Order: sequence, then C-alpha cells, then structure tokens
Amino acid sequence: MEAYFMGIDTGTQGVRIGISDTRGKLIFEKEQKWETEFPKVGWAEQNPLNWWEAVNGIFEQIAHTLDSEIRQNIRACCVCATSTTAIPVDREGRPLMNAMMWMDARSRKEMQEINDTGHPVLDYCGKETSFEWMIPKALWIKRHRKDIYDVCYRIVDQLDWMNYQLCGEWSSSICNTTCKWNYVSSMGGYQRDFFEQIGFEDYEEKLTMRVDKIGDPVGTIRPELSEKYGFSREMQIVQGGIDAHMAMFGLDVLKPGKLGVIMGTSFVHLCLSDEKPDMKGIWGPYDGAVLDNMWLLEGGQISASGLVNWFRHNFHIPEKDGNPYGNLLGIPDEIPIGADGVTVLDFFQGNRTPYKDAMAKGVIFGLNIKHTWKHIYRAVLESVSYGTQNIIRNFEEQGYPVESITACGGVTKDRRWLQMISDVTGKPIIVNENIQAGVLGCCVVAASKGRFYDDFQSAAAHMIKPKFIVEPDMQNHEEYQPYFHKYLELYESLKNLMHQ
Repeated sequence: MEAYFMGIDTGTQGVRIGISDTRGKLIFEKEQKWETEFPKVGWAEQNPLNWWEAVNGIFEQIAHTLDSEIRQNIRACCVCATSTTAIPVDREGRPLMNAMMWMDARSRKEMQEINDTGHPVLDYCGKETSFEWMIPKALWIKRHRKDIYDVCYRIVDQLDWMNYQLCGEWSSSICNTTCKWNYVSSMGGYQRDFFEQIGFEDYEEKLTMRVDKIGDPVGTIRPELSEKYGFSREMQIVQGGIDAHMAMFGLDVLKPGKLGVIMGTSFVHLCLSDEKPDMKGIWGPYDGAVLDNMWLLEGGQISASGLVNWFRHNFHIPEKDGNPYGNLLGIPDEIPIGADGVTVLDFFQGNRTPYKDAMAKGVIFGLNIKHTWKHIYRAVLESVSYGTQNIIRNFEEQGYPVESITACGGVTKDRRWLQMISDVTGKPIIVNENIQAGVLGCCVVAASKGRFYDDFQSAAAHMIKPKFIVEPDMQNHEEYQPYFHKYLELYESLKNLMHQ
C-alpha cells in the first residue's frame, strides 16, 4: 500500500499545500492567497481566520480531487510557517487581535532594550535580537495592549496556531523557539534571569512551554477534520518549523558544506555545522534548531529579486509576451562584466548580513553620460550576486567552507542570473526538480522518524532529486573579483554618510 505525506507551507502571501508520495512526487499541489494589512507605518497584520479559511478551501479541493484510498493513506502532515508572527489567543485558540506579522516593526524599542542587556543568551542568536522575533513582540503586547495581554491564554506563533487548528494540541517548535524566542537547548532552554531582566517574568504563563523537535508528533488530526475531508483518523500532525529553515529538508542541505539559498524577493542563506562556530556577521549559531547536535548558521539579503521589481516599475519596463520580465532577460548579455564601471549597493532596505546595518542605503555609483538603463540593470543583478559572495566570504574567512549552493525560489527560473551568481561566488548551484522546497521539506519531515523512512537524511536522499547544476566559469570569477572588492570598498567609504 502506497503511503502519502502532506506538507503545508504557510507563507506571508498565502498557503501552499502539497501531497507527496514516498519518492517525493507531488501528486497534489494548490495555493491560496490572502491579504496583509498595514494600519500604521511599520505595522503589518493579518487575520488568522483567513489562514484557516484558506487551508479549509484547499482541503475541500483535496477531498474532491483525490480518491478516498489516497486520503486514507496520508500518514502524516507537517506545517512550516513565517516566524515570528505573533497571536494572543484565548483558551480555545481564538485570536484576540490580528496577528503581528514577522515584518511588523512596532517593537523596535523593546528589541533595543533586550539587546542592551548583553545577556549570554544573545551569544546564541548573533549577539542581538530582532523586532521580527517573538520576545520583543510579546513585550510590546504586554506594554501597549494590556487589555489583551491580561486576558490572553497564550501568545503563540503562526506555526503553533496552525498545529492547534489541525490537532487541538499546543506545542512550539525547537526551530522557532531557538531561532526567534531566545531558547537555548545547551543552557537548559529558557533562562529565567533573562526574562526577569527584560520585564517578562511571567513568560511561563504566556508562552507555550512544550517544545518539540522537528518531526516529533504533536497530535493526531481532529476527528471533525478527518470526517469532513476523508483523512485517516490516525493521521499524525508532526512538528515543523520556520518556512525558510524547513526548506533545508526540501533542498537536501543537511550536511556541513552545503549552503541552501532561498532566492526570492529576499535571499536567505542556511547551512549546518557540526561544531559551534564563533562567528560574526551571521544570525546564530542556533543550537539544534534543525538537526540534533548540529548548529544552524543563517545569512540573508533583504533586497534581492525585489530590486528587479523595483527596477522594472521605476524604469517603466513593459511586459513581453505576457512575461513581466521578458524585456529584461537578455539585457545582461549586452553589457560586460562590471557594467562599464557602474556599481550598485543592494542595501535598499538595509543590510541583514554580514553588516547587520539597518541604516545601510542603496547606492548607484559610477554613472557617466554614456551609461544607459541597461548598465544599471546589469549592476543591480551583479550587486545581489556580490551580496551572496560577501556572505559566503564571511563564512569561509571564519572557518566554515562552502562547497556548493542548492537554490530554490523564483530566481532559479532565470538561468542567466543563476550563472552570474555562480560565476561571482565561484560555487556550483544545484537546482532540484521541484523548487517548492517548503512544501517538499514538510513532506520529507512527515515521511521521517519511522513513518516511512528512518531519518531525515534517508528521506531527503530518496525524495529530493537534482534537475540541473550550474557550474561556475572560473575565468569570469576572476574577472568579477576587482568589482566585488569595489562593492566592499564602496560600503566602507559611505557607511558613515548612510548613518547620518
């Protein structure tokens, strides 16, 4: 009897649900969108009820599309989600306010107060916290929505809430708590003196204290969902994690030296180390956040393919044959390496790593009367490529070698840009058959720990298949290096001005 596994990828713009067989083939995949509200500058909110409505809408499609035998043989379901997307809830899991999205920046003051403590837990998250994370957001709710804070049962993350809707159990993930909640396994978990120091002494009452590892059972599907949609009553809901981090399973980057890069509007760079590194300019190292006895290292570029969208809109580049980017695809071939002296800094929304500089600015440098929009476009693509090289350089200069890149996301559809990134970094780029690494990563996790495969590595080896490899042209790599160093020098020369 064939076994099947469900992955639910709950993202910023919508939810994608896939059902995989044991070989990683998605026999069903659907997406449903939702809206984000921006009630004030720096605020970003969503209504959690919209998430659940979207999930049920796709469950309806599963019930009408897949026959009963397949639905009855979905052994397990795993969810990944944005983080931290914080929701105060009552005892029945009903939201008491809209969710504060991960990008919501209203808790900057709380973030800074936490960072000013210099507490040892910050050594395990890149020396500082972020307004994107749970503890600053929970503190903001405590201070500014006391009416809600005093009556709420818990403040939960999007993943916790989704799992509760599916199985009726409250559990938090080791992935989310380690990366976003200041939970440190090697120190025994949450540190009471840290929470007392920041004024969150009642954290045990407001946060979910149950912390499960990725792949551990959270519960079984609610009977009413099983009956309504024809799922097996024994279908397990297993613990997932943060969307980008769960993509590591879908990319099969579960060994040191393999760098996973989610190439979308922003870039996220993820890898594992079997030793705790003492590194600057990263997020982490995170203890056991993805795999036991492994340290997660994270880098990121806030502005990546989002700069292509910015360029297309502001330079009024029309569509071609229905493709918004059709008129841009061949442009890099018309302009030489180095864009005839035009250099762009890709810090249009600040720099995430390695500088961790929220005040960094985007720059277009070196223009003369002979340059055209095509030079600027090539320089934009080069700048994002240099940003990835800078992150890899930061890893390698501190003792972590990167052997290869495995990529997913929209940029993988642009072979010219992939080749540029490979040439600039000098690293091969692997693209798998299915680039929906979040959904597939959840399916890999659902299939592991004895549900079909013994462990994550064997599941990924059987379920993830490379489609093509982009090899670097090392002659081009050498030609790019003076321009890369110019990119580095430009930031160092301008950063004081950027901070004024």
